[in-house]
Amino acid sequence: MIISVMPGSAHAIQRAIDSLPRDGSPAVIRLSPGVYREKVVLDRPNTTLEGESAASTVIVWDDGAFEILEDGMKRGTFRTATLRTDGANITLRNLTIQNSASPREKAGQAIALYADGDRLLAEDCALLSFQDTLFTAPLPPKEIEKNGFIGPKQHAPRIPQRHTYRRCRIEGDVDFIFGGAAAWFEDCEIVAVDGRKDRTEPYAAYCTAASTPEGQAFGYVFDHCRFTGRDVPIASVYLGRPWREWAKTVLLACELGAHIAASGFDDWGKAHAHATLLYAEHGCFGPGAEGMRAPYVRALTDKEARAITYDAFLQSLNP
Repeated sequence: MIISVMPGSAHAIQRAIDSLPRDGSPAVIRLSPGVYREKVVLDRPNTTLEGESAASTVIVWDDGAFEILEDGMKRGTFRTATLRTDGANITLRNLTIQNSASPREKAGQAIALYADGDRLLAEDCALLSFQDTLFTAPLPPKEIEKNGFIGPKQHAPRIPQRHTYRRCRIEGDVDFIFGGAAAWFEDCEIVAVDGRKDRTEPYAAYCTAASTPEGQAFGYVFDHCRFTGRDVPIASVYLGRPWREWAKTVLLACELGAHIAASGFDDWGKAHAHATLLYAEHGCFGPGAEGMRAPYVRALTDKEARAITYDAFLQSLNP
């Protein structure tokens, strides 16, 4: 089934999703060029949501975590997403998905894409926000702060899943790719930006904050990606820090700009995690690859790097 959607009416995308049969049969929703200002939940498996191009087809909303709701509680991170997927075999293609809440110090966390569902594929998309741009579900097993996970999947089972991102541009500043999925990023551009209005304090950014579950073979793999910065200081951006102690982030043949800090990664003050996390690189190049890395960052051997393949990634969880 194929449905075409035009911009200009309220909830156009959501109405199209809700009109599809709930039998899980393959379906495609094609978005005509334009700006779709709405908050969307794609809770149907085997569904493709595609635009003409990321430059011409934009889904945007502006919920921020610091917003106080009618019950007096903050919205919280996991109720901010512009687009949330919730189902297996969902494809996103040729789209910009943006959370425009800003500045960061006022809005707080602002998810553009909440990606939940095994075998999710995002191709030629732009994911834009500042803090917490892309959440790769599942959530960690337990909250650190009460109501820290408040949102639609707070009490749902933590189901392992695989995501693939190809030729995507992902922008943000603090922990802007985070979560527990096994996620493969191929030929993507990872762009550090500054989402603050007040820039009197020193700038620091973190591209990833993985919460890889203990025992999961893959966390985040960046294969032939480009880490760039836009109007950010030299040596001010870290490749990642561990949201949870078993975080895994590996870079293969990536180009690293001068904005990347010499240590590469930050341990978030979790010295005890040095023995459990996996931060590793192989064949990376550019000014940001030349620094003296933190002692817990591994330089993979050629043999170890060759073993990290997309096929191995796909087979790492039971199909």
